Amino acid sequence: MPEPHQSPFIRAALPDDEEELSLLDRATWSYLHEVMPKQQPPYRPFFDERHAAGDCLVAELGRRIVGYIRLGFPTPLAANAHVRQIQGLAVAGEARGRGVGRALVRAGVEEARRRGARRLTLRVLGHNTPARKLYEAEGFVVEGVLPEEFFLGGEYVDDVMMGRGL
Repeated sequence: MPEPHQSPFIRAALPDDEEELSLLDRATWSYLHEVMPKQQPPYRPFFDERHAAGDCLVAELGRRIVGYIRLGFPTPLAANAHVRQIQGLAVAGEARGRGVGRALVRAGVEEARRRGARRLTLRVLGHNTPARKLYEAEGFVVEGVLPEEFFLGGEYVDDVMMGRGL
């Protein structure tokens, strides 16, 4: 692992990052932030028709991918094309607490703005306090809550919608 003071390098994902991102996605799986069951072989691809490599930014420390943020459209509607949505954020366990998540969120905000978005939204599970605090610190506000929307790991969990203007 790189030096603790090293800042993450953020770049656009490349198709060649598929395997490393798939491994990271599976390694960080938890009901704290995931509503889908843990993947079992055969694994679904990380990049697909909804999420191309160009829709993802990765964080590297020491030339190793330690996190990603995935941007997408919340709907396929032309009337909603001015909005982007964070559709995935993950940071490797050994890189947590080093500013990787914050750097990815900030880069995601800038990328959404660069692509012409006026708003950036996301959905986060109500019990995911670390993520909610990060998003709030980066200017996102709660815009709605679906109480007990999911039953995960034996408990009912709220689905929290957050957003911010760009």
